[in-house]
Formats: sequence, structure tokens, C-alpha cells
Amino acid sequence: MLPLPDFQSAFHATVVDVQWVIESYGLFLSSLILVGGALGDRLGRRAVFLAGVVVFAVASVACGLAPGIPLLVIARCVQGVGAALLVPGSLAIISASFDEKARGRAIGTWSGFTAITTALGPVLGGWLIEHASWRWAFFVTFPWLPPW
Repeated sequence: MLPLPDFQSAFHATVVDVQWVIESYGLFLSSLILVGGALGDRLGRRAVFLAGVVVFAVASVACGLAPGIPLLVIARCVQGVGAALLVPGSLAIISASFDEKARGRAIGTWSGFTAITTALGPVLGGWLIEHASWRWAFFVTFPWLPPW
């Protein structure tokens, strides 16, 4: 997602710094995804999903505005927490919203869009970084449309 030479020079970052920026998101997402699902079961899937969207959005903006490595790593950790809240809720909401007959198609659509965005994300990120700044790789993940 990040162009390492541009990013390293912008912050005078070491390889270890860059590794923390990259891995902190995945560490928190993978550690807390089951907690996010359990919170959705206890507090309501929609409420936890929306909380995850808000946390992820605020953290994305914080990443884009981070003045240095320590705050960027913290913001990436918070991004991982937000993702851990919203990811399990998204599929649970789909499963609860569709009857048995339409559920397979809805989950297939969800899976398809996940695959498409996974493939196009790095391409779009690279284009943004080349034509704007590495910070836009974080700003583009901000949910611009309100999640009703």
C-alpha cells in the first residue's frame, strides 16, 4: 500500500519503523476480530458495525495527517481496531437481512466486491501516491458516503 522509499524519506524512517506501520494494522485486526463479532452479538450488529466504520474513518484521517512515525503507528493500530469491529458485522448483517433463498447471492456479491477491492486497492493506491501523495492512500479509505 505504501511506497516504501517515498514514505521512508518523508519520515526519515528505519526499516523497523516501516515494518511497524505496515504490520500494526494486521496485528490489531487479527487479534480483535473475534472480539468484534462477540460485541456485535451482545450490543447489536448494526451498532458495532457503525462504531467500527467511525473508528476506521477517524483513524484513516489520523494516518493521513500523522506528523511522524509514532502517531502513524498508533493510528494504524486504531484502524485495525475499527476494522475488527466492522468486518464481522458486515457479513452478519447480510446474513440476517436476506432470506435463505437470497442469502447465497448476497454473500456472493459481498465476496465478489471484497475480491475486486482487494485487487484494485493497490493499483488505485499506487496511482494516488504517484500523482498526489502517500497520504492519499489513507484519505481514500475514508467512507465518503454516510452508512445508513
